[in-house]
This record gives sequence, C-alpha cells and structure tokens, in this order.
Amino acid sequence: MFLRTTTLALLTFLGLPAAAQCVGTSYLDQMSPAQRADLAEATQALPYAQGTLWTAMRDDRTITIIGTMHIYDPRLEPIYAQMKDEIEGADLILLEATPEEEAELQELVISDPDLLFITDGPTLPTLLDEETWGLIAAAATDRGIPGFMAAKMQPWYLSLVLSIPPCATQDMLSGDLGLDHMISAGAIEAGVPMQALESVTTLFELFTSSPIDEQIDMLMINLANPEVQQQLFVSMLDSYFAQDVGTLWEMSRIAMTEVPGMNAETAADVFNEMEQSLLITRNLNWMPVIADAVAQHDELVVAVGAAHLIGDFGILRLLENDGWTLTQIP
Repeated sequence: MFLRTTTLALLTFLGLPAAAQCVGTSYLDQMSPAQRADLAEATQALPYAQGTLWTAMRDDRTITIIGTMHIYDPRLEPIYAQMKDEIEGADLILLEATPEEEAELQELVISDPDLLFITDGPTLPTLLDEETWGLIAAAATDRGIPGFMAAKMQPWYLSLVLSIPPCATQDMLSGDLGLDHMISAGAIEAGVPMQALESVTTLFELFTSSPIDEQIDMLMINLANPEVQQQLFVSMLDSYFAQDVGTLWEMSRIAMTEVPGMNAETAADVFNEMEQSLLITRNLNWMPVIADAVAQHDELVVAVGAAHLIGDFGILRLLENDGWTLTQIP
C-alpha cells in the first residue's frame, strides 16, 4: 500500500493534486482585497489562463490537448466521457507517465531505496531541532506515514508527501484514479498506443540535484497548517473544474508569501525556481517529443497536468509559436 502511495505522490505533485474528500472553505474566500486585486491582475496577464481542453491544428495534423488532474474526483467522469471519442480515435497518446513508466518507477523504488530514503548517515530527527521534527512527525502521522518511516525519508520526498493535505490521503490510498489514469485505461481498452513525454527518472533528477539544506527549506515550506492546505485544495478543485487554471496557479504563488517565516522576496524566488524546473524546463523538453510524434501520426492526444498548459512557456503558447492554431473545446 505504501509503495502505491509513493508512486502516486511522485506523479501528482504538479498535476493539480486534489481530492473529493477536500471540501469546505475555499482559500480564495479568505484572501484580502489587495490579494484579490493582485490575483486578478496576474491572471489577466497570463496566456491561456482559461481552458483545460484544446484542439491544435496545423496542415492535416490534429493534436487534442487535455489538462489533467491526477487524483480522482467524480466530476472527472463527464470530462472523460466528453473526450472519449478523441482518446479512442487517436493514433498515439502522450502522457507524463504511462502505466509502463509507473511500473518501472515502482521497481526503481524497490531496487534503489536511496532514491527516496536516507539509508546512510544522519536521519531527519538528527538534522532538525526537536520542536521542528515533532511538528513534521505529527504532520506525517496525519497522512498515515509513521514517524519512524518519515524520519528516514529524503527531505525532498517528505516535502512532497506533506504537500498533500490529510483530506486527500484517503483517495490516494483507495487507489481511485485521476483523469490521466482514466485516459490510459481507455487507451489500453481501445488498443491505442501510448508514450511517455519524459524518462521516469526525470523527477528524481530534478529533486535530488538540490543540496540537502535547500531540500530541508522546501520541507519547512510544506509544513503548513492543515486547515490552510485544505482551503487551498478546495480552491484548486473549484478552479480546475471551472477551467480556470490561471487563477489556480497565481493563487498558489500568492499563498507562498504566507508561509510562516518567509518574506515576500524569498517566496517569489522559491516559487519562480519551482516554476522554472518543474514546469518551464519540462515543457520545453517535451516539445521535441511532441514534434517527433506529430511527424509520424495524424491524430495525437497530449494529456498532461493542467498547470503545464498556461503561461508564455506553457504547452499551448509553445504550440502556437510553432504555427499551430488553437481552439478551446467548450
């Protein structure tokens, strides 16, 4: 069970993680008038801030772009039903990770535990002061992770686990599948080939390249009040199903400034660095993969976390810059 949770956490952190169990007050409703004004201004300036379903046309080629959410919510069912014909009629489907990569990831975690766990040297209770470790251990326990196991997690990975609020944990453990998994299941049933946009080791390389002290800083950032985390997830859900991805992303940027002990300049630096490495760099690396697939197939589906669609370096703007005509699917 924990292995499944490990894999899901690795594959959900930027796919707009959310869950049906996360209900209640929205973070958007708690924002000050000044924050709301900043949010509206930032969202208005963001290319392709609205829309999670798109068609790109160039010559006789068609790409259907689907902005996904990786954890299950029943409102995903009608979205999948709407796109079912395109999925089953595609020549190829490109995903962040196919079932083959997910299986490879599980095998990798088993064969090389150093990727996720501290197997040599001081563990987190030694690296942190007693009070901080107590808070972290309690937060991990709230998510079903025993303290002794959290103590041996690599800081970047524990940070990932703690970024998911307790309200979302049950959906992860239950094995309910998000939109990308619905798409891959439909592709298997229809006999449509799938391909991953990147190597299964890409995420490990991104995280483990950071020094241990930076990983611990990120761990502290994700040690947020569970109530605030739940409010953020409620807002993420509402924004995703309203196809308002820009609001979701810029809200996350503003929320970073409210992390205890973090000033606005540091918050901006941390967020920009995350955006560069986890979104922009990956999007740019995906474009040659998409181009190669287009050269060999007439009908393509690209299904990635919705955050990858927006902005000047989002998939949609990059396709537009490459001569594709984009149309939002209502």
